[in-house]
Amino acid sequence: MASKCITFHPHLSLHSPIPQNPRFSRLAPTSLFSAVKTAKIKTTHNQIYPSFPKRCATLTPMASSGKFSGGTKFDEFEPDPTLTNDDLLPTAPSQRNFQWWEMASLWIGLVVGVPSYYMAGSLVDLGMAWWQGIATVVTANMILLVPLVLTGHPGTKYGISFPVLARSSFGIRGAHVPTLLRALVGCGWYGIESWIGGEAIFLLLPDSIKQSSFSQFLPWLGTSPLEFACFIVFWLAQLAIVWRGMEGIRHLEKYSAPILIILTSMLLIWAYVKAAGLGHMLSLSSRLSSSEFWSLFFPSLTANISFWATVALNIPDFTRFAKTQRDQIIGQAGLPFFMGAFTFVGLAVTSSTQVIFGQVISNPIQLLGQIGGFTTTILAILGISLATITTNIAANVVAPANALVNLSPSMFTFRRGALLTALLGIAFQPWRLLKSSESFVYTWLVGYSALLGPIGGIILADYYLIQRTNLSIQDLYSISPGGAYYYSGGINSAAMVALVIGILPVIPGLLLKVGILSSVSDAFIVIYSNAWFFSFFSAGLVYWILASLIRKQNKHLPFDPLLPTTS
Repeated sequence: MASKCITFHPHLSLHSPIPQNPRFSRLAPTSLFSAVKTAKIKTTHNQIYPSFPKRCATLTPMASSGKFSGGTKFDEFEPDPTLTNDDLLPTAPSQRNFQWWEMASLWIGLVVGVPSYYMAGSLVDLGMAWWQGIATVVTANMILLVPLVLTGHPGTKYGISFPVLARSSFGIRGAHVPTLLRALVGCGWYGIESWIGGEAIFLLLPDSIKQSSFSQFLPWLGTSPLEFACFIVFWLAQLAIVWRGMEGIRHLEKYSAPILIILTSMLLIWAYVKAAGLGHMLSLSSRLSSSEFWSLFFPSLTANISFWATVALNIPDFTRFAKTQRDQIIGQAGLPFFMGAFTFVGLAVTSSTQVIFGQVISNPIQLLGQIGGFTTTILAILGISLATITTNIAANVVAPANALVNLSPSMFTFRRGALLTALLGIAFQPWRLLKSSESFVYTWLVGYSALLGPIGGIILADYYLIQRTNLSIQDLYSISPGGAYYYSGGINSAAMVALVIGILPVIPGLLLKVGILSSVSDAFIVIYSNAWFFSFFSAGLVYWILASLIRKQNKHLPFDPLLPTTS
């Protein structure tokens, strides 16, 4: 029988060796000293090997080969009950069943949806040529792929979700700020996707109902009672799938991907046949001058990055279930191709509508209603509903639900968090956000990128430049004042300062866009047009500088004799 001990392998340690000042070290494994009072401490070459008489666990992260070591027994460490429940615990090896094609299927399910199609149509509406629109989308997603893979790494290595990862940089309590900001954006997107699903139901209704008094527009509501009722019906239908949890989401994405590919291909074939080829699309030139194009390109690039910047933040919520780093990297590598291909379909079909119907129809819901026919209607309902549900649940429910669980593990479960997310989605009034291409692209997409950009910059700077990819699992679940991520009262002031510095310069441009300010400096307009880039890099740089200075200062603080010494 194995000896009753906790072993830390030196070459796979979850944290750095104890420095000369363990009291103030952000990497000190303090929970080892507080979890079991009868610990016998041995030190060799600055690496601690404590032995405990009643508990045995080998805590090792994923090896350099990319495979999970299988040695971690997460059920044998004692997390603080106020910081965890079953939804926040690190995933065990048996839970890591996402292979690379399932990660790719997840992204296909996310990409194939009405907002992605609408985004492509918006670029055409705003004056871009077809190839300019595709190039903008592909470029944005190639840029975004970098933080996606980098942020996904700790999820696979340690089996932790986004709220738990945020504790490393923002602090045990400070992590609520980035997770709730991400949740806020998720709630808004949940409302948008649910509204789109409701439009699909409205499409199915007989003309006699759609022409009744219930379909009359009400100014105070911003839409008609009938369309609002369809929105609520679809909103309710999604909750049944959410109740199955992450395993249900995995199966939904896995089996929906081929169906969505087939339906998308059918739509493209229809447009090709009806418009007698794609000649009209290929002949469409830009309606913009050179200066007008560049003034549109950078905000459009930012908007396209912002499109998946939400998932780029909470991607550990999914990569924590990946079998290996190879699976999460290869599975995500197809994102630029998936977005480029679907953008091509959206642009091809949208431009074809000019030939077929004599007008450009960028909204696929309106297009399917224009086509008509019983078979088309049934396929439209199936395709739009499936595309909407696969995107909405994976992208817009998981992160807000986990954020609420992290806020209060004793009060919230994944299901309760999902329900509150859905309720807040109604409060965002998505029918107003989708009223025009400009409001969708410049107000919604660019606006929220100012919130998400600095969070991503701070988390990556902390994980790669400060922590050097070494995290202490115990301290991520500890409220001990000496914990590695407790900082000052559970909040990392360096992260908070960097977050504010990343957000503040974008606010004047946002206020101008929503009409609160009448004019601002041209510099603020440029910053707003490039909100994600500016906030991501500025916040990340400020955090790296502040955190490095704090660590350097702490090394010179007096040694605490009450803590064990190192030899």
